[in-house]
Amino acid sequence: MNDHTHDRGDDPFDELMRRALSEEAGRIEPADGLHEIQARVSHQRKPVSRRPWAITVGAAVVGTAAAIGAFAVLDDSQKNADQPTAAGGPSTTTSSTSTEPSSSLPTQPASPQPTPTPAATEVPTTTLPTEKTRAIDEPRLQDPKAVPVYWLGRGTGATTGPSYRLYRTFNQVKGRPATEAVQLMTTPKVSGDPDYESPWSGAKLTSVRYTDRLIVVDFERLPESKLTPDNAEMAAQQLIYTVQGALQRTAPVQITERGRATAGLFGVIDTTEPLSRAKAADVQAFVWIESPENNQTVAPGFSVSGQASAFEAHVDWKATNVRTKVVVKNFTTTKEGQKLSPYTFRPKLDSGQWLIEVYLPSAEDGRVMSVDSKTVIVK
Repeated sequence: MNDHTHDRGDDPFDELMRRALSEEAGRIEPADGLHEIQARVSHQRKPVSRRPWAITVGAAVVGTAAAIGAFAVLDDSQKNADQPTAAGGPSTTTSSTSTEPSSSLPTQPASPQPTPTPAATEVPTTTLPTEKTRAIDEPRLQDPKAVPVYWLGRGTGATTGPSYRLYRTFNQVKGRPATEAVQLMTTPKVSGDPDYESPWSGAKLTSVRYTDRLIVVDFERLPESKLTPDNAEMAAQQLIYTVQGALQRTAPVQITERGRATAGLFGVIDTTEPLSRAKAADVQAFVWIESPENNQTVAPGFSVSGQASAFEAHVDWKATNVRTKVVVKNFTTTKEGQKLSPYTFRPKLDSGQWLIEVYLPSAEDGRVMSVDSKTVIVK
């Protein structure tokens, strides 16, 4: 797709965005300082609660003008190609020709999908007088960089909340960041970690385009699997977090298939309206190991680092020798408690293959909760 296609007056992408925004066009008055606000929010900001799933574009416009930095990507803007990549680094960017869905998430019986509605490209100038009025393809990177890609992993020990949560890896890309991030997310087993999976496996991406108020992700083919409502919502958030993190934009995400919206993504998600980023505490895992990568060879005295949302900043860890079953245990602390915050520790391990597990103890009864793990080879 190139820029010449945007000048077509009958582009079906134009009609979807015109229809979605026209309802609020008469009563929205964007602030004159919008671009200054957008420049400020490139810095890290603390997420706050947002309506998690379906939101009208008009409401998203108000939210953007009033508090566009309210749910900035967690540390995504601070990772670049010059820094060490975390799990799923450059070696995980190889593609696969497989189109078979590989997710093991609980599914529900397939049901007929409603007739899709047309999409559009042009945003009415009466709604966005100070912004670009047409969606553009994301530009190519000048230099390679690491972008966040999110995956689904099964929760551990929790008695309430979703059974799957989002885990993040960083992956090196060198073309269009969001496009390549989504392509990685839809490629089976590319995460490099057997604990992570993607119900988007088998989908085929067409393009990622955006205006200042909307991101549109168009697929040649959407996933065919039918998920339970909770897991389907988590899968939708997987895409939203990945695209917004790669683009460093907070706009709602419109998902289309061949330019058309659908009411039946994963059998239950209505994408005829843009979807917004859910509150991080509702969807993200509470423990991440970001370094080392799974199956990485490390030197003695290596560091384990990641992020955790821990009660009183307390994080437990355990290392088990895969061959001898020797166990080494200890704990570390995060920089801050009760919020997703960095931690690091240096386990003293002999040579061999080790399973590193980082987890949170329950404040109620001490049971193991929210585990992330990596296998490493110490040499």
